[in-house]
Amino acid sequence: MAGRTKIKELLQLKPENQQVTVKGWVRTFRNNQFIAINDGSCLASIQVVIVLDQFDAETTKKITTGAAIRATGVLVESQGKGQAVEVKAEEIEIYGVSDPEKYPLQPKKHSLEFLREISHLRFRTNTFGAIFRIRHSVSYAIHKFFNDKGFYYIHSPIITGSDAEGAGEMFQVTTLDLNNVPKGEDGDIDFKEDFFNKPTNLTVSGQLEAELGALALSEVYTFGPTFRAENSHTTRHLAEFWMIEPEVAFADLTDNMDLAEEMLNYIISYILENHDDDLAFLEKRLAEEEKSKPQHLRSPLPLREKLNNVIAEPYERVTYTEAIRILMNSKPNKKKKFQYVIEEWGADLQSEHERYLVEKHFKKPVILIDYPKDIKAFYMRSNEDGKTVAAMDILFPGIGEIVGGSQREERLDVLRKRMAEMDIPEEEMSWFLDTRRFGTCPHSGYGLGFSRLVLFITGMSNIRDVVPFPRYPGSAEI
Repeated sequence: MAGRTKIKELLQLKPENQQVTVKGWVRTFRNNQFIAINDGSCLASIQVVIVLDQFDAETTKKITTGAAIRATGVLVESQGKGQAVEVKAEEIEIYGVSDPEKYPLQPKKHSLEFLREISHLRFRTNTFGAIFRIRHSVSYAIHKFFNDKGFYYIHSPIITGSDAEGAGEMFQVTTLDLNNVPKGEDGDIDFKEDFFNKPTNLTVSGQLEAELGALALSEVYTFGPTFRAENSHTTRHLAEFWMIEPEVAFADLTDNMDLAEEMLNYIISYILENHDDDLAFLEKRLAEEEKSKPQHLRSPLPLREKLNNVIAEPYERVTYTEAIRILMNSKPNKKKKFQYVIEEWGADLQSEHERYLVEKHFKKPVILIDYPKDIKAFYMRSNEDGKTVAAMDILFPGIGEIVGGSQREERLDVLRKRMAEMDIPEEEMSWFLDTRRFGTCPHSGYGLGFSRLVLFITGMSNIRDVVPFPRYPGSAEI
């Protein structure tokens, strides 16, 4: 097959009547002369111009929206508005036809709800092309950030016999015949006949395994899929999502906050520098979408201004205790406007509380620290007050919590006591406790929900729209 030049590259070239080949999918075909082709390499399409009756009618009638074609011709200065160059066609080849009576993505506005129903085709729209180009670059920026800082990337297991969060909302993994489950004399399932000879699940986190790596390699991170079997239908939750989880030896809570803030600012800066066209398109889309919303529900800033505002100054660092004081004294709380009214210290903060702190009170990203131990995981380091742990959550405007982490409990006796309090059996976690028995040291880490970060950067409102093939209750399509 003849070579091609990507549209992103063609649009940067100076037209010197050079021969070029472009391949892509037809967006529009106007007046039997002007073909708009897009190949996904950038937001823009390139115009291919054909002369009337230049090609036989059998060929031109196949140039319909959605068709895959090759156009070879001369790159010339564009005679129209919108782009500097266009291709004057000499050859047209149709790779794949697209019946205009059946193709669902005709050149008109489509709702996001409709596009979710045809997720196998929504990549071809401008909105989702922009989202998934940005998603790729967020992923690349994460790897580049950690690589340049000397971290090692490790793969944590997807199938696990432990529950890192102690949540219990896990997908079970089994090869047992569900129509004839083997049982022991006591009537319980006999897992000795299962593949792993024990109950196993899809992982909810790679953190515990990452700790093992950090306590030998010093600085590691995982970046992989995690699963939560929560029957949640919100716009912020998925059953399958990717997590970034760095773990660092010889690091305390302050080091952990510094690393997370630096990482988030690096990623956002990278996208601002490399995806201005995609961001400009999504910014305009968001503004149009929000015209129908009441003023108080609209984004306070345009998308790119919001992103620049995040990286403009240091995040606010506040203790949980101070945050509770602010929330209890706030007008929404006093007037019972919050769905969950804050009445006392120890309350588990909800998204509405997190967003109030970020968007109304501090008007910038917030890092909350020193949470009550009773609402946090067993592995978080106990503070000297006996009531709180060295935990941190990073809160972003419009989204609430985007990062959660802590300094890990490195003291064996304290960790064992905490596990006992939470009914976590030591025998199942002996491998984890060995890291505290042999050469323990202070260490810290956090988890970043990858899709929530993409959601924030793109300005989309539903997490199902920033994941290629979202998994949620009742849906496992494709």
